[in-house]
Amino acid sequence: MGIQSSLFSGVSGLNANGNALTVLGNNIANSNTIGFKSSRTIFSDLLSASVAGSGGTSQVGRGVGMSTVDNIFSQGTFENTESNTDLAIEGAGFFMVKNPVTGSTNYTRAGAFNFDETGTLVNPEGYAVQGYYLDESGEIRGDITDLQIETRTFSPAKPTSTISLATNLNANDPYLGTTADSPFDISEPSETSNYASSVRVFDSLGREHLVTTYFNKLDPAGNPPGYMQWEAHVVVAGEEIGKTDPWVEVGRSLLTFDTDGRLVNVMDKATTIGGAFDRTTDTTGNLYETASPLPLTTDIKSATNPTKPETSPLTWANEADPTQVLTFNLDATQYSSESDVISQSQDGYATGTLVNLSIDGDGNVLGNYSNGEPRKLAKIALAKFSNPLGLTKVGYNMYEANDESGTPIIGTVGSGVGRIFTNSLEMSNVDLAQEFVKMITTQRGFQANSKIITTTDELLGELINLKR
Repeated sequence: MGIQSSLFSGVSGLNANGNALTVLGNNIANSNTIGFKSSRTIFSDLLSASVAGSGGTSQVGRGVGMSTVDNIFSQGTFENTESNTDLAIEGAGFFMVKNPVTGSTNYTRAGAFNFDETGTLVNPEGYAVQGYYLDESGEIRGDITDLQIETRTFSPAKPTSTISLATNLNANDPYLGTTADSPFDISEPSETSNYASSVRVFDSLGREHLVTTYFNKLDPAGNPPGYMQWEAHVVVAGEEIGKTDPWVEVGRSLLTFDTDGRLVNVMDKATTIGGAFDRTTDTTGNLYETASPLPLTTDIKSATNPTKPETSPLTWANEADPTQVLTFNLDATQYSSESDVISQSQDGYATGTLVNLSIDGDGNVLGNYSNGEPRKLAKIALAKFSNPLGLTKVGYNMYEANDESGTPIIGTVGSGVGRIFTNSLEMSNVDLAQEFVKMITTQRGFQANSKIITTTDELLGELINLKR
């Protein structure tokens, strides 16, 4: 083997270190690229030549070559953003995006997504994010597909089924009557009650109806010993349920408080015999048994129907579902302070139009509607690979699967493919300090190999000068 072979060893070193410098330059150039994964160069020696010597056969190296360029899939740090469609993955997963031209699926860690004019969730290059549509119960329906959300949709109304009211009734309020009978007059409910609270409920069509509860203190002379009693009258406008009366009572309860102001009995007027109140016992003769929640009915008392209770479901005077059943849960106290509503709620809502779209930490695409009720419309899919190092870079922060990477394992958040963080982007995992150190060693390696070439050239010159 001649001295000229050292020239080619030096050339191989120049090529290898030159390629390494290219990789370093690419890493540094993408130090601010979201979702970028840095690369590293792996060198290996080339085939050695055998040389015979007095001590036996020896091997002399023939230079260096670039073995491979590995992608480093370490976790990048997160940057907080103001967009709720910016997503970052913690773990081994990748977002799946489909090329709108070729229909091929690529994989990316860059989650800078947005909804385009068609309602499709896309990346900056227009590739559609893949996922699943959800049914009304939030369960996956159908196969994985482009996440295109119809922006001109409605959220169906939910009829109210339960009303809950927690309130304090002022123990200092006076008794408004002049006889032992109840002072409450259905024709003038606000003038014959101590306190009132209203709540809007919804029928199956999403129409609002006002339900008002009037409270009036009963004659203290008629109270059981050691107890204080109030009445609660649930009232709606007569026209709301097809009645000619201005007001109709649709629910009534007797409230009994102990000397500590705690509610010890709620007796349902509709369950008493003949519609008459028994202020000391319920229908089982037990004062202290708390009755079941109060069901609101079509007509308990009105001007034209003063005593007869009915148990038919509350029916609104429109085309809504006539079988709607409303249950009233009442929790009250009687303390010496102003009557006040502590909490009040009902579980229905009106029809809503889509206001905006957002994504939660479970990867659900949420439709936020004008009725204040969010709805899960779709779920983002994630993929992971047995060998992510085998993925092929195709540009634009995307990868392509191949035989080396293996078949993608597709799932959603919670199935072991990674976690999603909203209002976040994963930054490049390039460590600039480390890259600059590698740049120094690569530069020195390149310089050293260039010295091999110049030194060999000088040796060849000396060899030629032997002829002179």
